Amino acid sequence: MKRRRFLTAAASLPLLAACGDARTPPTITVLRPGMREGHALRDAVAVPPPSGELRCAVAILGSGVAGLSAAWRLAREGQRDVVLVDGPEPDGNAAAGALGGLACPRGAHYLPLPGRDAMHVREMLADLGVLRGDPRDAAPEYDEQALVHPAAERTLAGGIWHEGLLPRSTVDDAAAADRFEAAMRDWAARRGADGLFAFTVPLAACSRDAALRALDRVSFAAWLDAQSHRHPALRRYIDYAMRDDYGAPAGAISAWAGLHYFCSRRGEARNAEAGTVLTWPQGLSALTGGLRRKLGATRTLAGHAVQLRAGRSGVNITVLAPDGRSLLLQAGHAICAMPLHVARRIDPELAVALTREALPPTAPWLVANVLLDGFPHERAGVDLAWDNVVHDGRGLGYVVATHQLTRVARPPATVFTAYQSGWTSADEARRWLASADDAALLELALADLDLAYDGRWRRRIRAVELVLRAHAMAIPQPGFIDAPARALCDRDGRVLHAHADVSGLSLFEEAAWWGDRAARMVLGRH
Repeated sequence: MKRRRFLTAAASLPLLAACGDARTPPTITVLRPGMREGHALRDAVAVPPPSGELRCAVAILGSGVAGLSAAWRLAREGQRDVVLVDGPEPDGNAAAGALGGLACPRGAHYLPLPGRDAMHVREMLADLGVLRGDPRDAAPEYDEQALVHPAAERTLAGGIWHEGLLPRSTVDDAAAADRFEAAMRDWAARRGADGLFAFTVPLAACSRDAALRALDRVSFAAWLDAQSHRHPALRRYIDYAMRDDYGAPAGAISAWAGLHYFCSRRGEARNAEAGTVLTWPQGLSALTGGLRRKLGATRTLAGHAVQLRAGRSGVNITVLAPDGRSLLLQAGHAICAMPLHVARRIDPELAVALTREALPPTAPWLVANVLLDGFPHERAGVDLAWDNVVHDGRGLGYVVATHQLTRVARPPATVFTAYQSGWTSADEARRWLASADDAALLELALADLDLAYDGRWRRRIRAVELVLRAHAMAIPQPGFIDAPARALCDRDGRVLHAHADVSGLSLFEEAAWWGDRAARMVLGRH
């Protein structure tokens, strides 16, 4: 998206002064996690000599989902000599915050029920008490507090809120939606010549049938056109889905990845309907926090890795602490659970194996947590849901952080979390997000909420937290399955790479799979 279009759109929205009143203007906080540290690596800023040394058997660099999954597996299997380097933002894209004493997500906020192919996730959930009973059951029981409460989803279309995310406002809408959903059910049941599901989670468990993998050579938009799925309301919904999970519209997404989004989930629960998801007020931080509590003797270091050198006898890692001092961490093995564009800045071997041009493209997020004094007046139709999407909006809608707390009555205050992603040009969006002032960022962040409510809703705003993630997720463009980053899964040595970037699908299950796999490989070498 061009800078002029950004600024024009921001200027057309209600003014910042509409928030609150003159006596109590809302506080606005802007967070840019990892930006300062990442730019210092990019610019090769000098690092002071190490002021101390620390030795361990295994070092894990990064404490997002992949890093914590690796640390959890190592601790579970009895490996006690482990050091976890938190990175610039503990928990990564699963981080959370709080406004007015209410927990809210700063990134990813839900997890679909895992199927039996994602046994690594089921084992994790069982250890955390979210899954009850045997994780190998076809439909295990889950903690009722984690299962999203009704109503789960709604869409604003034609000035009225409708149940679900795929509008059926007219007979034509309904017919197009029914035809598409029937096609997706057929694809979800399809298996390749090797007997494996065409689409499942994790990607490593999917069929390798060449005829199915050929879908990765065309865009999802082109595939939809060829299948005559052209209805405007349907295509707008599909674009929303692609921007939500993949950070780009269907025209920029691999057809294989697009079908994977709709056809890979087959998790069931004894106490929930199909399609139910797991969520918490603080989003996936509930799981990363739970994993941290399971790490036992694992030592955690604040700071981030800035240099990595692998040798025959081990790995030397320079860690830069928040206070500016550095530490030399000497490990037998290292699990590098960092985004690939960052990892290649600290690992010279990776920089050779994975050129800058071969990196997976990434999309930015803008996440806004808005603390409200009470709830805004609703438009006609379905009442407030957990996930609320504006069909003609420019963003990804908003989730209600207090939704899981409203079984009896609505609380006196709430937090709405609004998401923006999926711009036409990720590079243009990054540049604009980096240079825009707080007021312009706020107007963009609140765009969908301004469409959902009348102008009075802003009077309820008491505080806003904006989180900018410049490289939030990998974009699975056509050809992503055989991209050079995939070759990292076959690398052997003392440094193992574990991040969802290796799959090219920015999903909790993928990150957890790579972390779990790396930990098992390390355990097999001791």
